[in-house]
This record gives sequence, C-alpha cells and structure tokens, in this order.
Amino acid sequence: MSAKKPVNRLTTAFGIPVGDDQNSLTAGARGPVLMQDVHLLEKLGHFDRERIPERVVHAKGAGAGGYFEVTADVTKYTKAKFLSKVGKRTEVFVRFSTVGGEKGSADSERDPRGFAVKFYTEEGNYDMVGNNTPVFFIRDPLKFSDFIHTQKRNPATNCKDPDMFWDFLSLTPESIHQVTILFSDRGTPAAYRNMNGYSSHTYKWYNEKGDYSWVQYHFKTDQKIKNLTRQEADALKSKDPDHATRDLYEAIKREEYPSWTLEMQILTPKQAENFKWDILDITKIWPHKEVPPIKIGKLVLNRNPLNYFAEVEQAAFSPGNLVPGIAASPDKMLQARLFSYHDTHIHRLGPNYHLLPVNAPKNAPETSYQRDGFMRFDTNGGGGPNYWPNSFNGPEPDLSALEPPFEISGYADRYQYKYPNDDFVQAGNLYRDVMSDQDRENLVGNIVSHLGGALKRIQLRQTALFFKADSDYGTRVAAGLGLDIKEVERLAGMSNEERAKAAS
Repeated sequence: MSAKKPVNRLTTAFGIPVGDDQNSLTAGARGPVLMQDVHLLEKLGHFDRERIPERVVHAKGAGAGGYFEVTADVTKYTKAKFLSKVGKRTEVFVRFSTVGGEKGSADSERDPRGFAVKFYTEEGNYDMVGNNTPVFFIRDPLKFSDFIHTQKRNPATNCKDPDMFWDFLSLTPESIHQVTILFSDRGTPAAYRNMNGYSSHTYKWYNEKGDYSWVQYHFKTDQKIKNLTRQEADALKSKDPDHATRDLYEAIKREEYPSWTLEMQILTPKQAENFKWDILDITKIWPHKEVPPIKIGKLVLNRNPLNYFAEVEQAAFSPGNLVPGIAASPDKMLQARLFSYHDTHIHRLGPNYHLLPVNAPKNAPETSYQRDGFMRFDTNGGGGPNYWPNSFNGPEPDLSALEPPFEISGYADRYQYKYPNDDFVQAGNLYRDVMSDQDRENLVGNIVSHLGGALKRIQLRQTALFFKADSDYGTRVAAGLGLDIKEVERLAGMSNEERAKAAS
C-alpha cells in the first residue's frame, strides 16, 4: 500500500518532493554523509547565504503596508497621477529605521529615524526617502562618508567613540541645528508611530502646463509626538531593545492602524528667489510662519508584513524613483543620493533587485531594455529586442514624461558655501523659542552625558558652537561639563579655522 500524499508537500527549491527532512543520506548508519544528498547541500548552501550584506546606514528597521489617500486638490502644482483626484488611494509600503546602529542595535538609541515611503503608482514606483527630522548634519555629500564613519565604530578599538563623534561635529558648524534636535528628546522617539517624517530635501513639483514649484514634505503623526527621556531610553535598551519594532507590529495586529497627515510647504520660483533661507540647504528649515504648510493627504498603515525578510529587509527605496509631476532639486545632498541609494541596492541585493515583489512596480510593469544579471527570475524580456531604437515594436520613450527645464549657470568648480545667513540662527531659535524649560534641561543633560566622554579640547570646541547658537545654551553645557565659560566664549568669537587650531 503506497503512502498517503501530504496535502502540503515539502519540496526542494526547484519543486522536487522531499522524502525525509530529518536524516542525512549517509554511507551506512554511522558512515560519512554522501555528496549526492542534494537536499542537504541545498539547505546548507542557502543557510550560508541567508544574511545578505547589511545596510551601511538604516540597518535596523520595521515596516508595514497600507495606503495613501489624497484629501486636497493639488493639480495646479503637480501632474502626478496618484495625486490627481481627491479621494484617490495608492498602495504603499513604509519602512522605519534607526540610522547609525547595526541590525542588532536597540530601537531606543539616540539616532535619527528613517521614514521611507514607497508609492505603487500607475506611473511606476515613487519613493519618498526621508527622516524624522526636517534637517540634516551636513549639506555637501563629499562629507557624508566621513560623517557616517564618525557615527560608527573606531577602526582600532571597534567601539563607539565619543572623540570621533564630537571631533567631526565640532569641526562642522553646519551640523549644530541637527545636533540640537538629536540631543533633545526628539532624538529618542517613543515609537515609530509617534514621530513625524520629513523629506528634508526640497523637491520640484510641476503641472501639466510645465509650471513648477519647490516643495517639502511633512508627514505629521496622528498619534501625537511622544519621546523618551535619556533615562527611559537607556532602560529600554536592556529591557526591550526591539520595543519600537514590536509596537508597530502589535498596533496593526490590534487594528489600531497608525496614520500620518501629509502637509506640504510650497514656494513658487519667484518666492524662492526672495526667500530668507537657502531652499537647497538641508541644514535649514522653511519656518512655518513664512511658508504655512497645507494638508493634502493621509497615510495609513493597515497591513503587517507576511515575512520580515521578504518585505522589510529586501525593501529598497531610492530618491531617484520619481514619477512624472515630481522631480529632484539641485540640492547637492539629494543629487548624490540619487546615485548612492540605487548603487547600494545593486551591491546589497543584486542588479535585479527591482524584480523582488516588494520593490516591483505593481501597477506599472517594467518595460525596459535591461537584461540578464544575477537573480533574473522573470522572462528576461523574452525574445524581444534588447536595444533602442529598433523596428520590432519595442517599448519607446514617452515625451510627456519629460520634466520642464530650469535654468542653471556658472563655472564648474568646488564652491565653498556662502549664503547671507549663518548656521547658528535656526538652532538658537529652536532652543529659545520652541523648546520648553523642561526640553532645554533634558537637552543639556543629554549633551553633557554624551559629550562628557570626549577629550576636553573637543568639549571646548563643541560647546563654543552651542554658545554661538545661544549664550544660555553654551553656558549651561559648559557648566555641566565643568568648562571655563570665558574660554568657551573666547573660542566662540573665533572663525571655525581659528577655533580648530586653538582647541587642539
């Protein structure tokens, strides 16, 4: 009598039935394993390669699926089809992350949080890749790899190093705005559901007529902002290092679907010309009093991943994925990201990472002339031509997808940043005008706790930057570190180059 066929049969990766998944094929009961046990070799070979290269930044994250719904008419600003009608919904996948830590780091680390949204639109995938802070540490991509190195591990000790961390920041005054945000309690969100998301960069929206505007995105949490104090964050590192990942998953499982309201700041080219702040400087915000945001949509997450690796770990977002109606700005940091994200994904996931289900354009299938490469698991273009132009009915360019031109001028050179306002005004405004007394007390305590591990000369140099933003700010940090306030004030009056030499 033959054995009964199981309803849900185990197979190899190629669909071949497996008869025994508990005992290796051996030469006798005690003999060595035979090389012809292809099922064993397949299992071990796949296991050896289960860990794909970790993301250099944003290594640890959580994600979920959902939808975006348009709530206001923005067709005068953009011709993007997914934004073309009030009430229109577009499927999305969102990934939240910490930035500097490794994949096993704690969710409560003091760190910016990634906020990446993939819109599966009818014109292809559109990715908004931002953070939970509206600004960043640097404005030129030539500094990026150096900055990230300082947030990672010392190359000699392989330990986190406050000297590295603060040495770079104290020599990079443009970082003061983001440092002030990071070391406030906003640097440790209570959960991914309780933080905002920002594009940080400026983008270009353009309409059917070719008229364009400069825009910034603000996803405002509907769950209200909630942060952890330094003491609460430290306790969670040992008690529940995955608290934010678990919180997101369990909230959706309970059908308490988290949501965010999308607000846009919009400037015409004429308004941008006369604007007080450089709209292409990612270390600056557009003050809401000067550019009031308008509400245009709702982001809702209502689906947990079926498999973490398949969706969250393999999800790949790129600011270069832009649909007609949305384009990049000349922001230097954004221009570099347009290259770097895609290049990183090719290294980490392979040249055909766009075919993975979570990354594939669900509502606008790929019709390109790209062929071959690792992990090409579709028909690879079949027998169609792999070149353009051709006379065999291959896909052809669509002129309506072109973005309107904008004027550029000047000599090719390496320009130092020069703009009418300095790097300390907005950080000082944040400290004086936005933070409460408790916020300021927590900020100073957080800075002293971390900066106190650095060399004294670095403490002096960094505290001078806090003093330049606001004298009370610098004075309180100096007192917490036991520094001579007169020396801090003296360094604050120097140029960055003079200060670097004096405090060395």
